Amino acid sequence: MTKFCEKMMCSKKSKETEGKECCVKEKCCQKEKVEPEKGESAKGTAEKTETTPATMFDFLNPEVQVNHEMPEPQDNEYSEVAWGIPKFGEPIKQLNIPRPKVGDDDVKLDILYCGICHSDVVSGTNELPGFLSLYPCVAGHELAGKVVEVGKNVTDLKVGDKAGIGCFIDSCFNCPMCLDEQENYCFKMPTYTYCGQKTHGHVGGNQEIHTFGGYSGSNVCHQRFVFKLPDDMPLEKAGPLFCAGITMFEPLYNHGALEGKKMNIGVAGIGGLGTMGIKLANKMGHTVTAISSSERKREMALGKGAHNYVAMSNKESVSGNMASLNLIIDTVPVHHDIKPYMSLLAPGGTLVLIGVVPKNYDFGLMELIPMRKITCSVVGGTKVTKEMVKFCYEHQVYPDIDIITADKLNDVWEELQKVGNANSTRYVLDIKASLK
Repeated sequence: MTKFCEKMMCSKKSKETEGKECCVKEKCCQKEKVEPEKGESAKGTAEKTETTPATMFDFLNPEVQVNHEMPEPQDNEYSEVAWGIPKFGEPIKQLNIPRPKVGDDDVKLDILYCGICHSDVVSGTNELPGFLSLYPCVAGHELAGKVVEVGKNVTDLKVGDKAGIGCFIDSCFNCPMCLDEQENYCFKMPTYTYCGQKTHGHVGGNQEIHTFGGYSGSNVCHQRFVFKLPDDMPLEKAGPLFCAGITMFEPLYNHGALEGKKMNIGVAGIGGLGTMGIKLANKMGHTVTAISSSERKREMALGKGAHNYVAMSNKESVSGNMASLNLIIDTVPVHHDIKPYMSLLAPGGTLVLIGVVPKNYDFGLMELIPMRKITCSVVGGTKVTKEMVKFCYEHQVYPDIDIITADKLNDVWEELQKVGNANSTRYVLDIKASLK
């Protein structure tokens, strides 16, 4: 079997990997990289693929990609239609994947819509820092649909309920974070909805294959990670709540934005995440300042609910807002100088970094005076996700969406790779329309 470096987020730790050299792409150790071993199990052959020219995307091309042959479904699985990348460098195609049959604690979700996240693209192209993409890769962690089957131990969901699934579908259940329903920070790492290793025992089916995401007709997972939705919540808008919605709700929730005290909150990076952050902070009753690199997104940000706007390229704009914000949520997805952002923090203010950036940030102790703090956040656990769904429903906070069919996936991915969610619109895949 493939040996995964224990420092990678997608690691599958075992005695077999202890003391072994790194087999993956990053500089998590300085030892010589090891080619994954060929396995004889149903998982298929794991092979090292040398860097090759892109077929349709401008890949960064990490040195190692892990390609597997798709196994036939076992007796405890069924075959489901999906859209994914069969092998590194190939375009998205329709294919069939094995899904686990419903166990005692499981819920089967008939997927009607799946949001398309920028992280789907960088995962599919093997560019997401700290994440080893496994092929075939079926992306999608913004699932929305209807429950069609439940196991005998399922208590909170029934057939016919609207429901959603987010960025992970399993965790250890036993560490302090899992016991506090903060499974996103599971000490043993959660199992991601796609390209995840089945390490915790709550995902059924073939244990030797990785997980497949929501660009698919259905999914089966443990009831803990399936979230009931209100009957009249629009499903086409519900999926992105489990990524953009919870990613922005989590830091607001954890840093006092729901405690009743009015705050001055900044949101940096006005794309798909940033506009959700603006909408949420506005509905929570706070004064919201949108922060962007230039004046270009001023009108859009104010239209989404921002009260103020700071253009970081304008010195007067920055100086006029120094020491004014209690909380800044920084969604900028590329490495940038955070010191000017920290100057906008009021004494005791907090900068929360959301973007997945591989390079370390450069700042000194002086930037932390007086009592400023820097932290980071990643999606949210089941407790906060339930609160997010309730809040968004009650306050009608939803993303701006554009619905597409599967034949447009490659074009949408190419657009997202080039410009990201520049206009703040979240693309959503209509599963049923894609099958017509």
